[in-house]
Amino acid sequence: HSPPEQLGDKPSETGEVQRKEVCHWPCRCPPVPACTPGVSLVKDGCGCCKVCAKQAGEPCNEADVCDPHKGLYCDYSEDEPRYETGLCAYLVAVGCELNGVYYANGQTFQPNPLYKCLCVSGTIGCTPVFTPRLAGSPCARVTGRKKPGQSICGLGQHKQLQSTNYRLMSAYRSLPLVMKRKCLIQATPWTPCSRTCGIGISSRVTNDNRKCEMKKEKRLCFIQPCLTSMLKKIKIPKGKTCQPTFQLPTAEKLVFSGCSTTQRYKLTFCGVCLDKRCCIPNKSKMITVQFECPNEGFFRWKMMWITSCVCQRICSAPGDIFSQLKLL
Repeated sequence: HSPPEQLGDKPSETGEVQRKEVCHWPCRCPPVPACTPGVSLVKDGCGCCKVCAKQAGEPCNEADVCDPHKGLYCDYSEDEPRYETGLCAYLVAVGCELNGVYYANGQTFQPNPLYKCLCVSGTIGCTPVFTPRLAGSPCARVTGRKKPGQSICGLGQHKQLQSTNYRLMSAYRSLPLVMKRKCLIQATPWTPCSRTCGIGISSRVTNDNRKCEMKKEKRLCFIQPCLTSMLKKIKIPKGKTCQPTFQLPTAEKLVFSGCSTTQRYKLTFCGVCLDKRCCIPNKSKMITVQFECPNEGFFRWKMMWITSCVCQRICSAPGDIFSQLKLL
């Protein structure tokens, strides 16, 4: 007897090309792999085992799925007529903008020495650049020096140590632990206001919601009016170089996207300096404002209500998501 034909080698009696079976049941899974930073751990296409998702340009099939969190799909167009093996490719989507620079969907870039970022459908995701320190190779400590137990780590080793301590960086510092409805509340810091003058938007990721799910939350922010003539009228105390805060003479309605608030507000704004320092919000609270649109009804937005500002020499550009990061 001749050996049986392998699926995918020859056309079937109907003339259709057969595809190889890549899924087998019952499931037999190897140990769960440890994926490299930035690679998603997902269930394979067979619905069986946890695997590291395939990345852009890597081969894929029904079992080896492409990374769904990066907007990747398996492109079988080059494997005609079998359509059995493909290559992971990005879906056509919008790009991203950061600090005035536009990045295409799927583009990898490094806007900061600490992070490598990826643009996916208008959203930017970043992972640390430095390789985590191996557990078995700590920096040596030598006795007999002026300071007993002094570390002799080199500069490169210190950078590796930094990657294992993300929470020490200001952008990763956790807020005081609070429990709400059996949910441990977590949140990232608010991003800088998208505009230095006029009404802008800042955002954060938090699970402070009914489902305890990490979601993006946005709020309005209003650091300064855009009228330069008004800023020139701010009185700076004698002997000082800065006036941290100021208010308008009267309460006014706020205008956003062609709609105005139903109430008038007397906001506190961050002031100006005679030197090169800039003033940014130091303390604030959250309020809810209601806008009325001509012939379109009402809508509500959360808004940052500034209570105090601080003047400093470090002035970051609006939208700089890395403005607070620094090596400790």
